[in-house]
Amino acid sequence: MGVDLVLLGPPGSGKGTQAARLSAALSIPHIATGDIFRALVEAGTPLGQRVKAFLERGELVPDDLVIDVIRHRLGQADATHGFVLDGFPRTVPQAEALDRLLVELGRPLDAVVYLQADRQSLIERLGQRAEVEGRSDDRPDVILHRIDVFLEQTAPLIDYYRRNSKLRLVDGTRLPDAVAASIREVIDSLPRDAV
Repeated sequence: MGVDLVLLGPPGSGKGTQAARLSAALSIPHIATGDIFRALVEAGTPLGQRVKAFLERGELVPDDLVIDVIRHRLGQADATHGFVLDGFPRTVPQAEALDRLLVELGRPLDAVVYLQADRQSLIERLGQRAEVEGRSDDRPDVILHRIDVFLEQTAPLIDYYRRNSKLRLVDGTRLPDAVAASIREVIDSLPRDAV
């Protein structure tokens, strides 16, 4: 059996980079809700149009919509032996819904890795990414709003997962290789039946 992980952290903390590395190293899918949503928007579907309005304002997509997407994705064959969730859950109700879904699937979450980063580091990273990638959600006004939304709505997950003994803290401000090594230490420290 593989490992079922959630990567948490504010926008710009390196979740996508680290999730992609974990996916390759562990041969499990990197499930990024942001990528799924951007693909829906690009496809121009009615669902994509609903999602687009939230993304352009830097707001979170409603829980019921996100949970339906994740339920479908975790049911696919490549997620049978583990997954790395990036961008979900973002709220305590989403975390509770994920817990219920994993109980249905008979596979509890192994760990939640929180990539810690200070506000100024995040602003600098997101500003650099906007220049390189040209993403509309990395405009300066949206960057500050996204960080505020994260702190307000997502930070309570830290307490939720700490109470459930799933939370592992990693310094996300270091170089990507150092962050990856710390995450690997977390995975190696999990009970052997989890990995």
